[in-house]
Amino acid sequence: MPRDTKIMSEALRRFQADKERRSVQLERRREEVYRKAPAVERIDQELRSTAARVVAAAFSQDGDPEEALEKLAAGNLALQRERAELLVGAGYPYDALDEEPECGLCRDSGFLPGGEPCKCLMAYYTQEQNRRLSKLLDLGNQSFETFSLDWYDREVWPEYGRSPLENMKMIREICGDYARTFPRCGGNLLFTGAPGLGKTFLSACIAREVSGRGFSVVYDTAGHVFQQFESGKFGRENPFEEDPDREVNRYLNCDLLIMDDVGTEMLTSFVQSAFYRIVNDRLVNRRKTVLSTNLPMAELERRYGGAAASRIRGEYQMLRFFGEDIRVLKRDR
Repeated sequence: MPRDTKIMSEALRRFQADKERRSVQLERRREEVYRKAPAVERIDQELRSTAARVVAAAFSQDGDPEEALEKLAAGNLALQRERAELLVGAGYPYDALDEEPECGLCRDSGFLPGGEPCKCLMAYYTQEQNRRLSKLLDLGNQSFETFSLDWYDREVWPEYGRSPLENMKMIREICGDYARTFPRCGGNLLFTGAPGLGKTFLSACIAREVSGRGFSVVYDTAGHVFQQFESGKFGRENPFEEDPDREVNRYLNCDLLIMDDVGTEMLTSFVQSAFYRIVNDRLVNRRKTVLSTNLPMAELERRYGGAAASRIRGEYQMLRFFGEDIRVLKRDR
C-alpha cells in the first residue's frame, strides 16, 4: 500500500526518539541501582565477561570443553539469581535492568526481515496521520459510535419515500461497512445533500476507521486541492506552504482520498481538468475516493462535464442526505 513519505519520515523520527528515550531511562536507572546496590554492578561486570570465557573454554586444549561450558553456565545462572535477589532487595523488579525490546517482532528496528514496516512503527504512522487529519476533522469526537440519529425527522418525506431518520440509518450502516471492510468495500462514495446533515461528520468517521487500520488517508477541501494543482502547474505562490507536487502526488496515490466541499471552489477550465484527472486517475489505479458536495448530480455534471459525471455515475455509490439542518436545530434548542 502507498504511504506518505513525509508522514513516514516523521513517524520514524518519533519512533527513534522514543527508542532513545527508553535507552536513556534505562541507563539512568542502572546508575541509580549501582549507587544503591554496588554488588549489582560487580555481578554485571562478571556476566559481561562470560562471553569471553565461553569462547576461551570452547577452544581450550586442556580438559573437556563441554564440562567447562557447563560450569560457566551454572556460574552464570547463580550470578543471575543473586542479581535478581539484590534488585528485589533494593526495591526494584528483578528485571529492572534487562534490555528487552518493546517489540518482539522487529526487536525495535521498526522493520520486519522482508523490509516491510513493523506494526509498532505503523502505529506511529497512524498517530501522525491522524494528527494531520485532525487539523481539519474532529477525529477525537467523531466516530460511528458517537454519530447520533436523534436529530433526524421520523416523518416520511414523500419526494424520497422514506424519513430522514430511516435514510440516515441506512447511510450510517453503508459508511460503517465501507470503513470496516476497506479496501474490499464496494468502490467509491458520493455524499450529496444540503449543508448541516452529517456529511463531514461521516467523512471523519470513515477517515478515522480506515486510518486506524494502517491505510494512507488524505482529507482535504476541494478548494485546497485545486489550489495545490494550480500551484504545481503554473508555479504560483502557494499560501499553504506545502510542496504542491508532493501534495498532488498524495491526492492521486493515497489509499483513500476524501474530498469535501466539492463545487464550492471558483470554476475554471483548469479546475474542470484537475477534477477529471483526480476522478479518472484514481479509478484507473483502483484507489478509493469519497466525494462530498452540496450540489445535486445534475449540477456536478454541468460544472465538471459529462466525462467526469459519467465516471462518477458508473463507479460511485451515491448517498443522498436530506433533512433539517442539524446546526440550526442545535442552535434553536
